[in-house]
Amino acid sequence: MNNSFFAKFMPKEPKFVRLLTEMAEVSAEASKIMVVCVKNTDTEKDIEYAKQIKVWEKKGDKTLITVFNELNTTFITPFDREDIHNLANCLDDVTDYLNSCAKKIVIYRQKQLPESAETIAVLIESASKMIVEAVHGLTSIKKNAKNIRQICADLHDIENKVDDIYEEFLSNLFANEQDVKEIIKLKSIMRELERAANAIENVGKIIKTIIIKYA
Repeated sequence: MNNSFFAKFMPKEPKFVRLLTEMAEVSAEASKIMVVCVKNTDTEKDIEYAKQIKVWEKKGDKTLITVFNELNTTFITPFDREDIHNLANCLDDVTDYLNSCAKKIVIYRQKQLPESAETIAVLIESASKMIVEAVHGLTSIKKNAKNIRQICADLHDIENKVDDIYEEFLSNLFANEQDVKEIIKLKSIMRELERAANAIENVGKIIKTIIIKYA
């Protein structure tokens, strides 16, 4: 792939990076709505927020299909097909988990969420913005390698913070909540947020792998 002969056929602005950036932007938009959703205490507004996130989730799915179709028809890709495939899947996972979280908030008619939910949602939004920058930076891997590596390290740190917050939430939940139904609902909702953070770290790992191979 680094051979000068093949480099002649490489697009200056690879369509895959554009499509992956679109997927990252979808996750960022969904995460922005999620921050508002977890702070909200009006169940009717939750329904609207969930619908908005669902719109972005569908858009992400559509772009994911485009990525797979392009992989099947493109002879030369800017980096390994497997990395493109995995990165697209993980970006889609972030949005899927946010969509699942919003859906559960609506289904359970959960008016009040713990403060830790907002803290995690804000961290996810911040991480999602970083991912947009990192994925877009793949248009010029060698030039942006240092910055992308730092973003990947920051994504790892954010995921660790989310893990700590989630574990503390569980500890407090089981120690202080007496209503079994409330425990089940809150744990289920918070678990989806934690999964979104895990998916974000996986995105960072794949991007880091691409940097190691091509920077």
